[in-house]
Amino acid sequence: MDALLTFSIPLLFSSLVWSGYLEYDQDVLIPEDWTRVGRVDPAEELELTFALKQQNVNLLEETLRWVSDPDSAQYGKYLTLEEVASLVRPSELTHKVVRHWLHSHGITNCLTVRTEDFLQCTMTAEVAEKLLPGSRFNRYIRDGQSIVRSSAPYSVHDDVHWHLDFVGGLHRLPPKGQDLRKEQKPSKEGIHLGVTPVILRTRYNLTAADVGTAQNNSQAVAQFLEQYYHPADLAEFMSLFGGSFQHLSQVDRVVGTQGGGKAGIEASLDIEYIMSTGANVSTWVFTNPGRHESQEPFLQWMLLLSNMSDLPWVHTISYGDDEDSLSTAYMMRINTEFMKAGVRGISLLFASGDSGAGCRHFGKEQNSFRPSFPASSPYVTTVGGTSFKNPYKVTYEVTDYISGGGFSNVFKMPDYQVSAVEGYLKTVAAKLPPQSYYNVSGRAYPDMAALSDNYWVVINRVPVPWVSGTSASTPVVGGMLSLVNDHRLLKGLPTLGFLNPRLYKLKGQALFDVTEGCHLGCLDEQVQGQGFCAAPSWDPVTGWGTPNYPALLAALLSE
Repeated sequence: MDALLTFSIPLLFSSLVWSGYLEYDQDVLIPEDWTRVGRVDPAEELELTFALKQQNVNLLEETLRWVSDPDSAQYGKYLTLEEVASLVRPSELTHKVVRHWLHSHGITNCLTVRTEDFLQCTMTAEVAEKLLPGSRFNRYIRDGQSIVRSSAPYSVHDDVHWHLDFVGGLHRLPPKGQDLRKEQKPSKEGIHLGVTPVILRTRYNLTAADVGTAQNNSQAVAQFLEQYYHPADLAEFMSLFGGSFQHLSQVDRVVGTQGGGKAGIEASLDIEYIMSTGANVSTWVFTNPGRHESQEPFLQWMLLLSNMSDLPWVHTISYGDDEDSLSTAYMMRINTEFMKAGVRGISLLFASGDSGAGCRHFGKEQNSFRPSFPASSPYVTTVGGTSFKNPYKVTYEVTDYISGGGFSNVFKMPDYQVSAVEGYLKTVAAKLPPQSYYNVSGRAYPDMAALSDNYWVVINRVPVPWVSGTSASTPVVGGMLSLVNDHRLLKGLPTLGFLNPRLYKLKGQALFDVTEGCHLGCLDEQVQGQGFCAAPSWDPVTGWGTPNYPALLAALLSE
C-alpha cells in the first residue's frame, strides 16, 4: 500500500495544561543561493510532518546488529513491516498528547504511516505559526523552484517536546545539485573515450551471463531536487550501450509523480547505471518532487519506506547535506529510519559526496573538514569514487579527488569498523591532516567505492560525455549487490540487508584495493587543499576499494 493512512483526531481527550516551551533548531541558516521573496499569505496551506518519539530504539539497533552479523545465529532473520511497527510504534500517551495538541489548534486533517511514528498534517500558515511559536514562514526561490520554509527557530510546548523528535517542513532547504560535468580532452590514441556499461563490466569482471534471473528480486533509485528521468532516454541508452548483455529497457514501477520538463543528469545517471550493472533486475524509481512547497522530498521518501510492506531489496541514493546544516535530533531520527529498513533486509547505499573531505570556514586559523549526511550514518553503506590511472584505458584505479570521505562529527565510530580505521590511522600517521580538522572517533566513511569519473549518459535523447561524481559510482555498486541478492534468492538465502558488518569482516577480500591519490580538503596554509589519502586496506577516500564482482559474489554467497 503506497498511500499514507488517513485518521481523524478524536475529540475526547482530557484537557492538558501547557507549561513552558522548548526551542528546536536554534540556528536557522538559509543558503545564499535561495532568495527570499516574502512572507506567505496567512491563509496559505502548508503540510508539516511530525516525527513522534518511538519506543524500543535500542532494541531495534540490537536487532539490526544480530540480523546483519554473519556470525550471529539471527543473521538474515529479518522482520516484516508489521513486526517493525510493533517494535517502534509510539506509546499511547505520545499519540494522545500530540493529537490533543494538534486538535487544540483546530488541526484535524492528518495522515499517518503503518509504523504510526509520523503524522503528516495540513494547516494554514497562520495556524502553523501559532502551533509552533517563533516560526515565520517565507517563500524562497532558486532556479525557478519555489519552496516555503521558516526563517526562524520554532518551539513547542514543553509537554509535547517529550513526544516529538522534530517537525519537518520548516527549515531544511534542498542543497544545490552538484555540477556533474568535468571538462576533459579526449585522447586520439585511447582505447576508450569514457566509462560505459561495457567498460564497467570489463573492469569489475562481469560477464554477459552476470544478469538477474530471480523473479522476487528488485532494486530502486530515489530522485529528489526536481530530478526526473525520461523513459525514452533509458531506452536509447540501452540501445546504444546495452547490446552485449541481457537487460531491461524500462522501469517496472514509478512510486510518486514524474515531473515534466527536461530530464536531469543525476536522475538519468542513476537509473541508466543501476539497470546496466544490475542488468535484467526489476527496477523501481521513487520520485519525490513534493506535493506542497512545504514538503521535504527526502523526508517523503523516508515516510514511504515506513508505509510499504513490499520494497526493493537495494536502494541507491545520490543525495546529501552538510552535517552542520542539520539538527542532531533530525539526523538521529533519520538514522532510526535507516535501522528500520535494515532489519527488514533492505540495503541502503548513499553517495559519499563530491567535495572530498569538505571544508568549513571559521576564519583563517580555524578551518575544519565538513562531513556529509546521510553518508556519515553508521547504518548505511556509503560509496566513494575512483578514476582509472590512465583515463583512456581499462587500468587499475586511483582515487577520484572529489570522492567524499572523512569522519562524522555527530555519530561515534561503530564497532564493525573500529579495527579497520585504527589500522589506517596507524599506517598513515605521519601523513594525516592535523587532528583539529576532523573527529578521529567519529563514524568514518566511505565503506567502498567504484569508478566515478568520465561517464556517458543519455539525457533528453542525446548521449552526453564526461559526467562524473559519486552519483555514478553508487548505482554501479548497487547494481552489483542486486546481482548478489539474485544468486542468494535463487539459493533460498536471505538478502544481504545492511551490508557493513559483513563487508568489514571481509577485510578487503574480493575488492580491488585503491592505494594511490588523495581527495580535496580545505584550501589553506595548513592542509593546502588536501584532505585524506588512500592507503593499503581501508581508507576514508575509497573505503575498502572497488568490487571484483566474481570474488565478491563468492564471498557473499555463503550463508
